Amino acid sequence: MYIPQQNKMKGNDEIVSFMNAYPFATIVTVKDNLPTATHLPFVITETENGVILSAHFAKANPQWQQLLNNKVLVIFAEPHAYISPSHYDSEMNVPTWNYISVHTYGTAAIITGIDEGVGELEKMINLFEQPYMEQWKKFPGEMKLKLLQAIVPFNITVQEIQAKEKLSQNKNKNERQRIVAALQKSGHSAEQEIATYMQKKEQDL
Repeated sequence: MYIPQQNKMKGNDEIVSFMNAYPFATIVTVKDNLPTATHLPFVITETENGVILSAHFAKANPQWQQLLNNKVLVIFAEPHAYISPSHYDSEMNVPTWNYISVHTYGTAAIITGIDEGVGELEKMINLFEQPYMEQWKKFPGEMKLKLLQAIVPFNITVQEIQAKEKLSQNKNKNERQRIVAALQKSGHSAEQEIATYMQKKEQDL
């Protein structure tokens, strides 16, 4: 991913926090020079050795067969906003787009054990709807096995992270403040979220 130095997100805690805030990501694999993408929810785990991403494909989705061929790319990208040149001091400006995106590259491993597969599903339940665990526990073993047979759980060991935050860092403070004020008034939640990220970034500028 092209990242100008001023747009590079450097803090690992900040990057992982963003990934956890927007865990519905895009996984990209390649076979015979043809990229394939699927949108999946991920569980992000920090370990002593780095970051692990966990998810599962529907077994009917043939992309899971490409997991072990090459490195895997997972893209975390959610809030974004159109930025009007009306916020700038000079009329000699053009529109742009503000956004945050994290690209993770790593190697995948398919989980084949039943207990391990159930554990992966329970990690996802605990992350996204912990109260549902009580209902899940009531499922008979045969039902859980049937569910596991319909999916392919996997982990990705992240080897490289590229993180970009394009938040009008190249504009002056007054221009950034006008942009934030306009985005805060927006009826779109993504634009409001970008305003919040811009306000946080202002402390570093």
